[in-house]
Amino acid sequence: QEWTNSLVTWDPRDFCNISKLVLPLDIYWAPSIFILEQVGEKQSSKLEYAVVTHEGGFSTNLPFQVTVSCSLKILRFPFDTQTCNISVASFLYPAVTDLMVKTKRTSAEIKRISQTYFLTDGEWKFTNLSIMEHAEGIENEQFCVVTYMISMERRPILYVLNLILPTCALYLLDMAVLFGPSSLEEKVNFQIAIILGSSMLAVILNNMLPTSSNEPPVIGTC
Repeated sequence: QEWTNSLVTWDPRDFCNISKLVLPLDIYWAPSIFILEQVGEKQSSKLEYAVVTHEGGFSTNLPFQVTVSCSLKILRFPFDTQTCNISVASFLYPAVTDLMVKTKRTSAEIKRISQTYFLTDGEWKFTNLSIMEHAEGIENEQFCVVTYMISMERRPILYVLNLILPTCALYLLDMAVLFGPSSLEEKVNFQIAIILGSSMLAVILNNMLPTSSNEPPVIGTC
């Protein structure tokens, strides 16, 4: 975060050429920032300090971890791509008269920085990040909102190996036995084994599929 406080200025020549100080955040005013999609408690670092320049400029870096809500569309699971929003705003100060919230970096710069921090060995692959700045009206007041739209792609290799390939193998065996030269008794016994195997895969599939009330995954309805 960076902002300017015109009341905090001094002449460095009057103070041994000191042009920059590091002070605790609670000494001076700092903008209160909210994340609209936040659902869990925010865990921030204890280094709540700001760098103050002689021209009244404030800058601070506050790394924190937060849990946010995201609406998922899992119709194409496990080959789906999701987009989650993180909206940053300050609803204490109107945008027109008091506070303007802007981004310092472009979408390409933030994407490049985010890729260095994103874990590459998880289920999701970070693909894109875009920024939208807009004003939101609440009770006849306009407030600045900066929305970061994060796109992620699911890595399907685990589901392909554990679900799709075994299911296809079972159905291929079913067709081979059905049209094979075996006797009726052998076909019936093998069909029972296929049904049991499909039931076990259905139980595993039910535990692995994400829940959805509107659009269930195609793989779960086939």
